[in-house]
Parts: sequence; structure tokens; C-alpha cells
Amino acid sequence: MEVKYKIWFVYNGKYLFGQGLYELFKRIEMYGSIMEAAKSMNMSYRNAWGKIVKSEKIYNKKLVERSRGKRNVKSILTNEAKLLMNEYEKYEKVFDHYSKIPYILPAVAVDGILFKDNKVLLIKRKNDPFKGYYALPGGFVEYNETTENAITREMKEETNLDVKIKGLFGVYSDPKRDPREHVISIVYELDAENINFKAGDDAEDVLLADIENLPKLAFDHSKILEDFIKSKNVK
Repeated sequence: MEVKYKIWFVYNGKYLFGQGLYELFKRIEMYGSIMEAAKSMNMSYRNAWGKIVKSEKIYNKKLVERSRGKRNVKSILTNEAKLLMNEYEKYEKVFDHYSKIPYILPAVAVDGILFKDNKVLLIKRKNDPFKGYYALPGGFVEYNETTENAITREMKEETNLDVKIKGLFGVYSDPKRDPREHVISIVYELDAENINFKAGDDAEDVLLADIENLPKLAFDHSKILEDFIKSKNVK
């Protein structure tokens, strides 16, 4: 038995990018020509150009630039097209890897505790699950990324802070801690020289909350902070 899969990106509910466009873009890079790329795929120029234009309209971004030379028209992928290709390759590697594993693996996430003067840094979640709840900054570890790099990246993306890792606080692995799937969280204690934070990425707000007056928190973050406060003998 084999596991088969297809990957495609959807934008505003519409098909944006998949295997066909990925292969077309690779060949445009190779030949520098939409016509030659289409010919190598046994596709008409009209069909190839139509697919590109359709995705550009959905994405509202230019994906292929054309410049007319003395003898021909040269086609060049934009940075947006290259980013789509890179993302597609990343997910393809992940799916290919997991399709060869005969058992379900839990996802791995990171959370960061930045604690100063009896206050802890929290973000307000912009997306489900727990949309509108406050939580510790963090997120999923990406493929080929260390957990240490993941927490510093997530802190930068969500709070705009450059942080240093003070140490590993704990690992939280209750299969029911995340309603989406079994997610193991690696929790780090962090420090930052400047607390000039601002919300970014999927954070709606950033808050330095007093530990004695915490808002309702997402996931098991109340438990994590309860354990942290006990470990520090904070009163």
C-alpha cells in the first residue's frame, strides 16, 4: 500500500498554485520563455499564459514579468513566484517525508516566557483556535528548523522582539492540550534587552500582563505559567 497526495495553495477560497504551475515556473526559469516552457510540457502558449494570468488575478500580484529584447520576449519569474515555489517545495518535502512513515507523529511547537518585574509578555490570538484569547508567544516548528531557532523566529514575527534564550523551562505533551491535533510544546524562558514590542503576524495585540491579574489564556498556558511562577517562588 502507498500513500498518495497532492498539494495546492488556495487564496481567498480560490485555487492559486499547485503542481502544474510549479512545473511551468521551473521551466520558465530554465528557458527564460513562456512559449518554450509550454512547448516542453506539451501545452499551448495560450493555455500556459492563461494559467499565469488567472493566478495573478487571484493573488493580485505579478508572477511573471516579460521584457522584449531585439529578437525575442524574455520571461522572468518575480520574487512572489519564487516564494510560492519555495513554499511548495517545503511542503512537498514534508508530505513526502511523512508519507513514508507508517504511524502518526505529533506536531512540535514552541512557546516563550518573557518575564520581567512580575509581568509576562502575552499575545492576543488573531486566528482560531482560541481566537481573541491571550497566549504565550510561539508557534509550530518548521521543517529543518531547531526549536531554538523557532522560538526566536516566532518572537520576532509576533512581537517584533529580538530575544535571547535563558534556558529550557519545560515540555508539555498532553495529547488534548491543542484541539487541532496532538501538539508537543517546548517552552523556553527568554530575555530581551528592549521591550519595544508591537503586534505582528497572527497576533492581534501584545500585552505585558501582571501575573496576579492574568486574562483568560489559550491552550494550557495558564498551567504553564502556574508552573513557572511556582518554580520562581514568585509572590
